[in-house]
Amino acid sequence: MKKLLLSAIVAMFVFALAACGGKQQGDKLVIGASNVPHAEILEQAKPILAKKGIDLEIRKFQDYILPNKALADKEIDANYFQHIPYLEKEEAEKGYKLANAGKVHIEPLGIYSKKYKSLKDLPNGAMVVMSNNVAERGRMLAVLQSQGILKLKDGVDITKATLNDIAENPKNLKFKTDIDPGLLPQIYKNNEGDAIFINANYAIDAGLNPTKDAIAIESASSPYANIIAVRKGDENRKDIKELMNVLHSKEIQDFIKEKYKGAVLPVSE
Repeated sequence: MKKLLLSAIVAMFVFALAACGGKQQGDKLVIGASNVPHAEILEQAKPILAKKGIDLEIRKFQDYILPNKALADKEIDANYFQHIPYLEKEEAEKGYKLANAGKVHIEPLGIYSKKYKSLKDLPNGAMVVMSNNVAERGRMLAVLQSQGILKLKDGVDITKATLNDIAENPKNLKFKTDIDPGLLPQIYKNNEGDAIFINANYAIDAGLNPTKDAIAIESASSPYANIIAVRKGDENRKDIKELMNVLHSKEIQDFIKEKYKGAVLPVSE
């Protein structure tokens, strides 16, 4: 009798542990995100997810360094701020074991200038200011190449291109590449440099409209779609799958189109 009672107690204890451990749909889903547009998009998804039994908590980050660390350290369940080339760079450099749960939107990268109305107006030896995000260096160079300002070496992988891959630079452009991405709008407002690359999220947050204020903008066919990142193995969790379904829904995609007027473009895959 005592053995049966002991077995029952142990079974109840194990069941209680199982119930407490592991995320189930209906639990709180904590996502780290950049302010704009990521957190704004998640705010629109929040009430839709609530109807499906998922309590979404959004934690805002001001930089590109902490969200992946917080995810790897299990402080959050997912993050939404980065594209695949950046994720792959972070994994390679820091050993994170993260995964892409799905693409959500593209933020066409813009280049801004208070001095010139076109890249073609840049003088010989002009200073082009880039962020210190090495994973986006090729992305920025691709914009300059698409505008006929410089030419990269044949066969170069754009997602891995560096300044060393420039084959032709007829305007003898100079590059400043040590600025934190979040500081670029202030560099622009201070009229520093001749042309400044600014990511759309920071541009919008600073009151700029990429489609109107940028003197050149990235093509919508860019491979730099922003994703939901999770820890490896969590991409098939029910609440993450439901999150992606909501973010790909017509309601959220229509919100992105209407809210950002082309400065942010939805991705439905």
